[in-house]
Amino acid sequence: MEAIQKAAVIGAGTMGAAIAAQFANAGVPVLLLDIVPGGASNRNAQAEGAIAKMLKSEPAPFMSKRAAKLVTPGNIEDDLPQLASCDWVVEAIIERLDLKQDLYRKIDAVRRPGSAVSSNTSTIPLAKLTEGLPESFKRDFLITHFFNPPRYMRLLELVTGPQTDPDLANKVTIFADLMLGKSVVKAKDSPGFIANRLGVFWLQTGVIEAMDADLTVEEADATMGRPFGIPKTGVFGLIDLVGLDLMPHINASLAGALPVGDAFHATNRDLPLIKKMITEGYTGRKGKGGFYRKGTKGREVIDLATGNYRPVQKATAPESRDLRQILSESRYAWRVLGQTLAYAASLVPEAAADIHAIDEAMRLGYNWKSGPFELIDRLGPDWLTEKLTADGLPVPAMLALAKGKSFYRTENGAREYLGADGAYHKLTRPDGVLMLEDIKLSAKPLLKNPSAAVWDIGEGVLCFELTSKSSSWDQQNLELLDQAIDLVPQGYKALVIYNENSHFSAGANLGLALFAANIAAWGEIEKLIASGHRIFKKLKYASFPSVAAPFGMALGGGCEIVLHSSAVQAHAETYIGLVECGVGLVPAWGGCSEMLARWADNKAMPHGPMPAASKVFETVSTATVSKSAANAKELLYLRESDGVTMNRYRLLADAKAKALALAENHTAPQPPTYHLPGADGRVAFTMAVKDFRKKGLATPYDEVVSRELGTVLSGGEADIIDRPSEQDILKLEQAAFMRLIKQDGTLARIETMLTTGKPLRN
Repeated sequence: MEAIQKAAVIGAGTMGAAIAAQFANAGVPVLLLDIVPGGASNRNAQAEGAIAKMLKSEPAPFMSKRAAKLVTPGNIEDDLPQLASCDWVVEAIIERLDLKQDLYRKIDAVRRPGSAVSSNTSTIPLAKLTEGLPESFKRDFLITHFFNPPRYMRLLELVTGPQTDPDLANKVTIFADLMLGKSVVKAKDSPGFIANRLGVFWLQTGVIEAMDADLTVEEADATMGRPFGIPKTGVFGLIDLVGLDLMPHINASLAGALPVGDAFHATNRDLPLIKKMITEGYTGRKGKGGFYRKGTKGREVIDLATGNYRPVQKATAPESRDLRQILSESRYAWRVLGQTLAYAASLVPEAAADIHAIDEAMRLGYNWKSGPFELIDRLGPDWLTEKLTADGLPVPAMLALAKGKSFYRTENGAREYLGADGAYHKLTRPDGVLMLEDIKLSAKPLLKNPSAAVWDIGEGVLCFELTSKSSSWDQQNLELLDQAIDLVPQGYKALVIYNENSHFSAGANLGLALFAANIAAWGEIEKLIASGHRIFKKLKYASFPSVAAPFGMALGGGCEIVLHSSAVQAHAETYIGLVECGVGLVPAWGGCSEMLARWADNKAMPHGPMPAASKVFETVSTATVSKSAANAKELLYLRESDGVTMNRYRLLADAKAKALALAENHTAPQPPTYHLPGADGRVAFTMAVKDFRKKGLATPYDEVVSRELGTVLSGGEADIIDRPSEQDILKLEQAAFMRLIKQDGTLARIETMLTTGKPLRN
């Protein structure tokens, strides 16, 4: 079956436009069509306006401005015949059955037979959508429910009908996985599908139980958040993010579609406060505010009893990590989570064929760290059953089936899940997916210390894993990387640097640096800097290839390990940067030397000593972080030859494949030499920062830090005719770092970052 080479999205609203942007991010040309506005001179105004808005939006729907050029705006009246050239047409118009079916008839008249047509609906069953339409249309139709925002949310719920062509559904699934970066979860054709069916139940229960218990919004969110691996927004903060105005529509749809005995109906109460908030424009973050808002004197929160806003008060989250203890001590936590977990168990097999689909939907659709059945296993199915019974709540059949068991288990090094038939089934990954968590089920690390581990991932490739908090670099994991570099030539081919934490690496451990500085342990700090220099260069010039596989944040030292690897296979959502100046320091593990070499080699740069140094100064002094892997290539944090993986689950397998390909003919690079601007360059950098300060764009301490950075990038005492070596630049980095770490301004910046997570503008 041919690949999907061109797509169309009909409906240029927030969701439709962002879905089109994700096709473009995947490198696929896409038509974006909408209605012709009444009396408009520009018949494509709706689609063109949506594209222009997305180019200005944050977070950005496009991964790069180049991607935006792949979206062609049009309108439904003039441009529907162009659908004949499209392999997949996504409908994303208003949730009205009559309008959707009318559009489908128009699409069917012009589309190519065998092309996929899908709806992004989240509420209307597929059987209703296709009722009365030709059999040939039903064969090519399915539901593809993207989650908002489509670029960042990894879940895609896929619903097929009894007449949907399995090959076509498989084609869409593979494309959504490989190209759009989605984890495709197959849902049944039931109301709300999986994630919204359960997620809305959870949110509604959270609101109602808080009101019934006379809790404040802050107390409820602190309780129903991080203790359970749920985002810190909790219940009320998440509703603000989604939009209060969407909730009544989703609730009404579910209430009208679900059978009378469904537990959802008990949560679908009339809530006058929320009606009042919506009427007054308090629809959440996209409106004037929601349960939370920005007040004249800071952040405010609504009082659930009076409906008036007041200053936010800090609420204490449960300290215990024992879920049983939390649910035993907090009536609110029990009432919300107990009912939610029970409802999840009731959805198998009605909404999903198995428990893993529900867990995956909640992890990726609502950002839960653990799915509901994984949480039940932590509690113990029998414990949950007893507590539900004691509280007079029904025990779903799926939960009763787990009596004396667990929902997941590990057998012979493989993870298995309990099926609705009462038997355990092997949990299989899609072809081409390799997960470190699976390898750990049957293997032991070749090397390990408290901050890192080294794993054999097969075919002669080793994986270096950071296990420290925030995947930060410290002396221990540097030492283990040193050992790993020595181990590879002893029977292995290559090294991949990868982990499965929330982010690739937040950089060096600032807490340890601050502690050492406070006790004036300058020798220990110098030792750490020297270790990073030596080991990263050892990796760069090794006899074997290394492939860094970054994702999420790759900052500071996390960026520098990427810069020193032979090649990179990055997840599309990689935010990489040398951010040291933000905490009053300069890159000290070769970040300056590597970026200088890259910009000097860039063919688009003018010749001479100043252009490359100026570009690096601009990027590093402003602590610029890429907004995607595509943007990282523009900033030269990544090379044009570095790979990009759209699906996070496929990152390790892709990095391993790249490492094996490089191992066939690897040669270590030659050390660069530099042509730097010398004293004239230092003066130019100093003057530039002074100008920024006059304009209010730089602070007094920015001048101090930038002066040190300028010294490194201009070559220190070297003259413009000199050709400093890589080692010369590294010495300048280390000297500048040590001068700055002893400054009160730097220590204040580090302390502020550690305590607030925000930079200090001193």
